[in-house]
Amino acid sequence: MKIDTATGFGKRAARRLGSETIAWLVTVDADGTPRPIPVWFLRDGETFLIYSQPSTAKLRNLARSPKAALHLDGDGQGGDIVILTGEAQAAPHTPTADHVPAYVEKYRAGLKRIGMTPASFARAYSVALRFTPTRLDGH
Repeated sequence: MKIDTATGFGKRAARRLGSETIAWLVTVDADGTPRPIPVWFLRDGETFLIYSQPSTAKLRNLARSPKAALHLDGDGQGGDIVILTGEAQAAPHTPTADHVPAYVEKYRAGLKRIGMTPASFARAYSVALRFTPTRLDGH
């Protein structure tokens, strides 16, 4: 899905999706309950790259159903809402996080803050996911 940057909202959404460091990935568990979890992400063209630790609930949820949403926090006043809906699935042929220079650069400070190196992060968060949006909502 290409974001229409000719509109004010599209331009703002594209900017935020390129610069924000935390998004909420929402998956659906076995009983149909939405399960949001904060994730680090990288906009990679028209998809988003997310890394996960193995054996997590989000991976089990996505194995059952790839339907997912990715959204950003608002401005604290109910505005600047960005919500993407689509599908997320494992991307086993994707390089590990430490071999994706844009990902390492984006999260260099975050890695340092949590006491990890790109290599240790890649070992701990070894499952790559691709989120492919089909719809953009917000205001």
